[in-house]
Amino acid sequence: GVLSGAIKVERKNEPGKIERLTKWPIAIKIARGMLESRIGTVPRAPYLALELLDKAKSGTKWEGFEREDEALSELIVGDQFAASMYAFDLVQKRAKRPVGAPDKALAKKVSKVGVIGAGLMASQFALLFLRKLRVPVVITDIDQARVDKGLAYIRDEIGKLEAKGRLDADTANQLRALVHGTTDKSEYADCDFVIEAVFEEVGVKQQVFADIEQHIAEDAILATNTSSLSVEEIGAKLAHPERLVGFHFFNPVALMPLLEIVKTPHTNEQSLSTAFVVAKAIGKNAILSKDAPGFIVNRLLAKLLGEAARAIYEGTPLTTVDKAYAPLGLPMTPFQLIDLVGWKVAAHVQDTMAGAFPDRFFASENFHELANLDQVVEKDKNGRVTGWTKPAQKLVDQVAGKTPASEAEILRRVEDGLATEIKIMLDEGVVPEVQDIDLALIFGAGWPFIDGGASPYLDRSGAAERAFGDTFHHPPIRGIGA
Repeated sequence: GVLSGAIKVERKNEPGKIERLTKWPIAIKIARGMLESRIGTVPRAPYLALELLDKAKSGTKWEGFEREDEALSELIVGDQFAASMYAFDLVQKRAKRPVGAPDKALAKKVSKVGVIGAGLMASQFALLFLRKLRVPVVITDIDQARVDKGLAYIRDEIGKLEAKGRLDADTANQLRALVHGTTDKSEYADCDFVIEAVFEEVGVKQQVFADIEQHIAEDAILATNTSSLSVEEIGAKLAHPERLVGFHFFNPVALMPLLEIVKTPHTNEQSLSTAFVVAKAIGKNAILSKDAPGFIVNRLLAKLLGEAARAIYEGTPLTTVDKAYAPLGLPMTPFQLIDLVGWKVAAHVQDTMAGAFPDRFFASENFHELANLDQVVEKDKNGRVTGWTKPAQKLVDQVAGKTPASEAEILRRVEDGLATEIKIMLDEGVVPEVQDIDLALIFGAGWPFIDGGASPYLDRSGAAERAFGDTFHHPPIRGIGA
């Protein structure tokens, strides 16, 4: 019936009247604009596919097949294919066997989780532990009003999942019953794994853990979600610092696949093993990091974004800075990324990194003043940053110089700075191998597969050679004959 035409198949995506009237060149132009707005201009394959569609309007079927063969041949021997295969191997193989993870048999069984704090981040943690572990979860805060707000958020999110059909009614009710909140810290007495999500300040976290340790079991594991502070320093007041690990999530918690697990000189194998087992159980890809400022991703993002800030304060227009980063193929421009993670968070990370390595990390003079504004940048309807708000422009103008950098100068500084920092991280043992850095950037910062993370790109661009006289990979990861 279908083949004969007797039965008409309704197609949801069947072109409407407007689409049918749109001429071929215009349709191709629209598609090209959509590609540019969504993925930039660096990826070769999507644009090559669009070229094939454009040419398919004329010529024979066999000429079309020949063009497809030529396009495929070009892509398979190219740099982006080689880097993508390297990235694919990292994601499919290395991510499933985290380097440095102790034997999982050493892990403590987690049958109850405690979350210190009831703010948005803490509530997201609690929801994730509930959904993935299906164990009791307790949240606490300094007053019951905050606790109640956190519980309301968790229960509301469970309701949304139920409404979407992602949870059945029985499971949703079970999850609601498994979570409770209180101001009574003695509720942590039977928790096996307790994570803090309080204000990002060493003294605050030290005090919180010192208070909690009085209530928990001797073998309970403590975890901090700090994004850049020293985990060892956070645990300095603990009677048992060996139970503490860094357990750094990325935002949004439910969606971002990376979890940085940070080991201090005191962390024992049971605590570390438990952290890795819990990470896997909640659906995260864990990567081990040494306890160093910024750990892996934030350290390199601070370098990346710091160079953008340096250019701004030299007097470079914001749009020029954004364009300079385009060859990296990143999913967001520098100021889109800062606006997403939050200007206050970015300012805090800047302080940490510039304080630790003042010779290598740029600290803008009035970043905190910018961060205190209600809105820092203007955006178009697609979320692209178009410039500063008037209050932000006024603050920038107060300290900006009159020696703007070119796009090429900015890109070279970014590339060389990243290559230098990655080499230092490897020499310091922050991660065992450069593959772990690339994997962390892919999972935690959306670094494109076509770059293979950072290191293959830095080898190909010559940045590694300029920075330390060698390449990260031997031979470099590049296309055939490149």
